[in-house]
Amino acid sequence: MGAAERSKLLDEILELGDEIFGSGVVDTIRECLQCGRCTGSCPSGRITALRTRKVFLMSLLDMRERLLSSDELWQCTTCYTCYERCPRKVKTTDIIRIIRNIAVREGYMADAHRRVAALVIKTGHAVPIDEATKEQRRKLGLDEVPPTTQRHEAALKELQEIVKKTGFDKLVGFDWAKMDIVT
Repeated sequence: MGAAERSKLLDEILELGDEIFGSGVVDTIRECLQCGRCTGSCPSGRITALRTRKVFLMSLLDMRERLLSSDELWQCTTCYTCYERCPRKVKTTDIIRIIRNIAVREGYMADAHRRVAALVIKTGHAVPIDEATKEQRRKLGLDEVPPTTQRHEAALKELQEIVKKTGFDKLVGFDWAKMDIVT
């Protein structure tokens, strides 16, 4: 693929990747040979439609709308198995995270991820502590509530300020009055 033919989506992935991970990290997408080792070793791919190499091919072929709106993009659990097994050391998981960032900026985000984001905004955690967990912690001789934002209200407020300043709340459709996502 010549410079004139290069995917605009690929250019965006590379630019954002440099900004977030540093120069050259996601540039490894160009090293992908479409061997399929990532897809074949993907734990999520065994039970979902996720095909990592398909995601990369869609990026390289500038299939922007189809890729950014696909459910597949959100089925990656970011376990890094694909990266560990890649013979070319393509930073697969980081690349998928960059593509997700682009998708979110354009209004695409899985509802499950939006709900998790709402929990993080409300409590500081993707999995807030519940009564059963508190009881289990007591039985183990631990404090009922861990020393996190669930115990330190000032830390939660700081997290929420960061969310507001970065505009993350708007990206996920968080309603501060309801303390939940807008559905």
